[in-house]
Amino acid sequence: MSKLKMGMVGGGTGSFIGDVHRKAASIDGMIELVCGAFSSSKEKSLISGKELGISNKRVYGNFEEMIIGETKLSEEERMDFVSIVTPNHMHFPPTKMALEHGFHVICDKPLSLTLDEAIELEKIVAASGKVFALTHNYTGYPMVKQAKTMITKGDLGTIRKINVHYLQGWLSTAVEKTGQKQAAWRVDPKRSGIGGALGDIGTHAENLVEYITGIQIETIAADLTAFGEGRSLDDDGNILLRFENGAKGVMSFSQIATGEENNLGIKIYGTKGSVEWYQENPNQLTVKWLDQPKQIYTPGGNGTYPESSEYVRIPAGHPEGYLEGFATIYRSFAKELMNIKSKKMISQDLDFPTVTDGIRGMKFIYAAVESSKNNASWTKI
Repeated sequence: MSKLKMGMVGGGTGSFIGDVHRKAASIDGMIELVCGAFSSSKEKSLISGKELGISNKRVYGNFEEMIIGETKLSEEERMDFVSIVTPNHMHFPPTKMALEHGFHVICDKPLSLTLDEAIELEKIVAASGKVFALTHNYTGYPMVKQAKTMITKGDLGTIRKINVHYLQGWLSTAVEKTGQKQAAWRVDPKRSGIGGALGDIGTHAENLVEYITGIQIETIAADLTAFGEGRSLDDDGNILLRFENGAKGVMSFSQIATGEENNLGIKIYGTKGSVEWYQENPNQLTVKWLDQPKQIYTPGGNGTYPESSEYVRIPAGHPEGYLEGFATIYRSFAKELMNIKSKKMISQDLDFPTVTDGIRGMKFIYAAVESSKNNASWTKI
């Protein structure tokens, strides 16, 4: 089957996340970028399109123009799906329009600017019959999938305690006042939503916990702080977690943790053993047993489950990382779309984050903000 054709909203010249998505989408050779509305400015969009080798005829001034324009092309020529790589406030409008005009969608996280938008989007996805994926990229790592499979199979016994942290230091100073675009929109409630670091990286931690364990967070007690002078959104947070199965946990996230780069880590403790994984050393999963020596699992190594090893692209000992994590989501999404093109049904168990996961993230944000406003009172998600 020929490659799937991707259109992109956002991600123009100078965009970090747009470049990441394009590289990730291309890794497995299943997808090609054919069109885009790379900026709200037609001039900037054309400059970006030229740099990316896209014909001017397929470079649009805004997402509305792109979606309408692509529907007028033949099925063989038009895009198959839209990749949305904009700031949070521009996730919902193009997603809604693309789905309602018959296009599948893959979108950066969080799902939307508000919880109301997220709930409406779930209905739109269901009504459209199209596939929607959310790029919580850390779920794409082979060792994360190994941890998930071990817990699903009961290797660790009953899960009782979970510690997760996501620590960055890039907002330790007021970089948003220096013209740094990535910082500027993240500290702006109109573009970021009600959560700052909470929405940006706290939702990654929440999603990782629920993905690996398969256990939902039930109630939380959150203490959010804006340490940066003049910031209205949190840049630091500490949250106590209670899970639906009775397990307890602690989450810490920060973007003012001076000196930290991208320190995402998780420890999960069961009655038979525990696992720990760190994003900055993603090819090692440490397993500690109640009555056996400690084990270190690596991608494709001895003892890894097929659910993990099928996502390994290169021989053992050759590290994969951030781009490949994104690529795994794109590959799973692409396989689903190719199945649909082959007249197969949409899978019941999609192997990538969906709109449901996105709503969980939005409810987590809203519960954490409410809890923090009420002196870290216990709040149900």
